Amino acid sequence: MKDVEISREPIELHKLLKFEGLAASGGEAKAMIAAGRVLLNGVLETQKRKKLVSGDCIEIGETKLTLRLVATPEQP
Repeated sequence: MKDVEISREPIELHKLLKFEGLAASGGEAKAMIAAGRVLLNGVLETQKRKKLVSGDCIEIGETKLTLRLVATPEQP
């Protein structure tokens, strides 16, 4: 399982798949979700723009990701 650090939430599911390199493009990510290849917190997820927050677990085949919100330094 890999922790994925995000600086803000929520993040859309298809964008996460693209940014993490699990899909080559947003279109490919959306196709993977539509094909039923993605589990969110152990449940099949078909919403391409599903909003994810810290603590969510995404599974695609053998790949498992857990989201973790990291604090960013405040801008002066």
